[in-house]
Amino acid sequence: MRILRPVEVDLALVGFGGAAALVLSALTTPLRVAVIDPAGLDAADSKRRTWAFWTGPTDELDPVLDAQWPGVDLFGPSGKQRLDLSPMRYAMVRSEPIFGLAAEAADRLAAHTVVANVGDLVDNGSSVDILDADGASVLRARWVLDSRPVKPARPGRTFWLQHFRGWWVRSETPIFDPESAVLMDFRTPQPAHGVSFGYVLPTSANTALIEYTEFSPRRLGDSAYDEALRAYARQLGLGNLIVDEVEDGAIPMTDAPFERRPSARVVRIGTAGGATRPSTGYTFSAMRRQATQIAELIRSGRDPVPDAAYPRRHLWMDSVALHAWDSGLVSAPEFFERLFLRNPPDRVLRFLDGRTSPAEELALMGSTPLVPMARSALRSLRT
Repeated sequence: MRILRPVEVDLALVGFGGAAALVLSALTTPLRVAVIDPAGLDAADSKRRTWAFWTGPTDELDPVLDAQWPGVDLFGPSGKQRLDLSPMRYAMVRSEPIFGLAAEAADRLAAHTVVANVGDLVDNGSSVDILDADGASVLRARWVLDSRPVKPARPGRTFWLQHFRGWWVRSETPIFDPESAVLMDFRTPQPAHGVSFGYVLPTSANTALIEYTEFSPRRLGDSAYDEALRAYARQLGLGNLIVDEVEDGAIPMTDAPFERRPSARVVRIGTAGGATRPSTGYTFSAMRRQATQIAELIRSGRDPVPDAAYPRRHLWMDSVALHAWDSGLVSAPEFFERLFLRNPPDRVLRFLDGRTSPAEELALMGSTPLVPMARSALRSLRT
């Protein structure tokens, strides 16, 4: 009787979203790689996204950027503020070129593509047996990078979502300023519990991504997002827009911890691995850092276990901020306006990416509403 042994690989990527695509495209070391997803590499077609991120004067993604802006507009309680981001930029990339780079890497590495719903990951200490939803063996890997959505390891004090709907629009007449994006426009009607704001990310004088975003505990219904976008477009004085595409999403904003390494040879990446910034929902920059570090670790012959996406002190500060907003101690529009207007913009952006020093963070904390933030901090120490 012939016994069929499972295919063995060095690295298996379970789930093919943005995090896995960035890891795959960063790999340069020859190794046996597998990608496992219910849709295989075609998962990219159903996971179209737009990512915005902060970057410096040059970036390896420059050839595939949809747009970049040296300055942004902020509409807060004090009105409109133009922020010069120099020496940084706000940049936007769509998912298609990111998944395209990953597909090229898959060809270069001769990666196995397995179309399957993954069930259990059985870690025996020296390898991981990957089973499908029916318990059948899919393959065996020395290491697994798992980007599937997962619940936090335990509840936190606050659980919000960054939830949004965006319209890719075009106009027959030039109505957008391609040199500046609207980062946060708090003139939108504010929900009873949470905060809302608009984005305008122009890609030309005639085209833009217009987005309505809320930070709050629950998503809205489809009609509510559409009405909010229509109202925001009217508020901006934008008429006769043609909507070419629609994007939706919901990203966790929580101080609940995610278990980054559920077993010795299984490592979570992306949001499941802590790449989402709790206070903003930003994820892309941390996913890139994870991917770059994983590729470097493999290249140097070390275990592909990246560092935590954000310093522990940043996560504590995020927990304090989330609780302050959730409890009504602090107005989120006032918080963000003060953060940007009382600090150099590049310091704020580096903080949101988790790349500031303790001295800079003291200055940032000093620019926020001190008394209510101190109350929130004291409450965090008692829980």
